[in-house]
Amino acid sequence: MVEEKKDVPRRIHRLMLRAQRAELTEHHIYRSMAEVVPKDHNAEVLSCIADDELRHYEFWKERTGRDVPPDRAKIWIYWLLTRSLGLSFGVNLMERGENLAARTYEELSEYVPGVMELAEEENEHERTCTALIDEERLKYAGSIVLGLNDALVELTGAIAGLTFALRDGRLVAVAALITGIAASLSMGASEYLSTRTEEESSEEKHPVKAAIYTGVAYLVAVIFLVLPYLLLENAYTALGWTLANAVAIILAFTFYISVAKNYSFRKRFGEMIAISMGIAIVSFGIGLLVRRVLGVDV
Repeated sequence: MVEEKKDVPRRIHRLMLRAQRAELTEHHIYRSMAEVVPKDHNAEVLSCIADDELRHYEFWKERTGRDVPPDRAKIWIYWLLTRSLGLSFGVNLMERGENLAARTYEELSEYVPGVMELAEEENEHERTCTALIDEERLKYAGSIVLGLNDALVELTGAIAGLTFALRDGRLVAVAALITGIAASLSMGASEYLSTRTEEESSEEKHPVKAAIYTGVAYLVAVIFLVLPYLLLENAYTALGWTLANAVAIILAFTFYISVAKNYSFRKRFGEMIAISMGIAIVSFGIGLLVRRVLGVDV
């Protein structure tokens, strides 16, 4: 294999070492994912992919003539992400990185024969992983979106209106909490009835679980939106933090769902921001109007 390395520029040799380390790191990541999931078909496929990544590492080791250590920090991060956010999120985030690796392999193919076969195997990994995943939490992603969307749109608007109408942070917090908790129970009940109606035609979602996912998502959003009014004295400052929290919730969940389900992050984030903030701005005006027309002065 020595002849394959001669006349290889130093930059290309560094890329080869980087690819070698990436393959070993991905071997350990896929192996850890296989240990996290139940011992079923998913685990078998992940273990098979881990073996392929180790074989890719050996491919590069023959050509560089060196051992390289894996990226332990990256392995730990992906283990944590898979445990907390699910297999779909971890695998799809991994595959996005492998798309970048495929472009590196295309550059290396000029100097190292056999590289494009590895790139094709990486593409096969992506197709295989996408097909194998069947996670419960993704079945209920629609229920979570329903709960978050309603809380962000309805409650952000209501809090904005209450702030300008009442101008007292504690009163706003009490009113928003009562409204939010009642709405979360209502949303959960509505999702239960909706899923129950569709149960005969689809066995994908369980009505009680769908209701819980919707209600809990709504309630979590309520807590984050109301919290600034419990911690800050100035109602308008609290409103600013509430809007910032709303943006943070939208950002975090949109990123999660865009990775886990391969959706467009920019499009979905833009839609949710436009709707939520648009409703909030309209509610500002309604709050001012109601206070002036009804003569409310708290």
